[in-house]
Amino acid sequence: MNIAVLTTGDELVNGEMSDTNTARIAQLLGAWGYAVRESRAVGDDEAEIEAALHDMTARREVIIGTGGLGPTDDDLTARVAARTFGRRLVLNEEALAQIRRFFEQKNREMHPRNEKQALLPQKSVILPNRLGTAPGFYLRHGNCDLFFLPGVPREMIAMLEEQVLPRLQERSGGSTPLQERILKVFGLSEPKIEELFVQAPLAQGVQLAYGVDFPFVHVKLRASGSEAGEQLDRAELHARKLLEPFVFAVGKETLAANVARMLTDANLTLALAESCTGGLVSQMLTDIPGASRFLERGAVTYSNSAKRDWLQVPDEILRQDGAVSRACARAMARGIRQSAGTDLGLAVTGIAGPDGGTPEKPVGTVFLALSAADQERVQGYRFSGDREQIRRISACMALEWLRRYLAGES
Repeated sequence: MNIAVLTTGDELVNGEMSDTNTARIAQLLGAWGYAVRESRAVGDDEAEIEAALHDMTARREVIIGTGGLGPTDDDLTARVAARTFGRRLVLNEEALAQIRRFFEQKNREMHPRNEKQALLPQKSVILPNRLGTAPGFYLRHGNCDLFFLPGVPREMIAMLEEQVLPRLQERSGGSTPLQERILKVFGLSEPKIEELFVQAPLAQGVQLAYGVDFPFVHVKLRASGSEAGEQLDRAELHARKLLEPFVFAVGKETLAANVARMLTDANLTLALAESCTGGLVSQMLTDIPGASRFLERGAVTYSNSAKRDWLQVPDEILRQDGAVSRACARAMARGIRQSAGTDLGLAVTGIAGPDGGTPEKPVGTVFLALSAADQERVQGYRFSGDREQIRRISACMALEWLRRYLAGES
């Protein structure tokens, strides 16, 4: 299908906010075999929005619009859509009931301005929004299907999956054009992965594509037709044999969530000592509901005094080896595990930059250590990138250490 995305909001065109909605829409639709052919962002200007709608409906079969469905005066989408397509703006009772029900469920008083969100083009089809106050709406003009969704990413994605995708499938004949399975890989570069598949290709009928979500590579397996599921099962098995042990997740799974599940299943507790990552590992794990079942504590021991006072890192190590060293990482992991009384202690220390490096220990030098009752591991790395990238890859490597330990891998 010939699909376009239209996002509205002054904040998108003046640089205050990035347009993440277009990327997320394209990614989600692409996983189902639908390609976005055009995207456009316009400000909160009625003439600009109307001109964009006129132009895009003349050339596209599907338009997905986001933004401008709120209760304030600068939320213009419904009014402009009504005028553009020659419809009256009317109070939609179904939409109003949905808005009132949302406030009742939240035990909050509804402001009279929220009634504006129920003013929609005549004969629109309501797209329920279970996560927010703004109902979406659908209408058809000529050969073009138009879906208008809120700009809030969380609400928009849920409505895209629950309301828009089923209608696209209906329009395309009741079946998805493509099925996709994504293997998430950490520790192999995209060129290396491609080389492996060149040497051992997938079976005919399965397409192969790649994506990068630093520091991970996504290996995308795609197939269509009645046997797509079976083809993808065989392709996934083949890909895993090529890429193990570097595959850490499939589909919507994440590295942190899988580590959290494995720690919970193993009934093991964890304590973290972080220096250069500044608590990033702790954040990734506590983003997972139920993290209290396994995470006992996380200490950001940035200074030497913190490493000495909280983790009992000996002064001799800090003087002779330095805070960024194998010896210090090992002492940090051991110290946090002993002080917390946990099964595992994990430590990260390094130089994230942009300053602080030396010829012996340049920016990107990072040491990880894992302490358990039966063993201790420590390893040094030289990561590249800017400060944010070095911190992120260090935190992800720490989680990967945990995943491999729990899986019984080296």
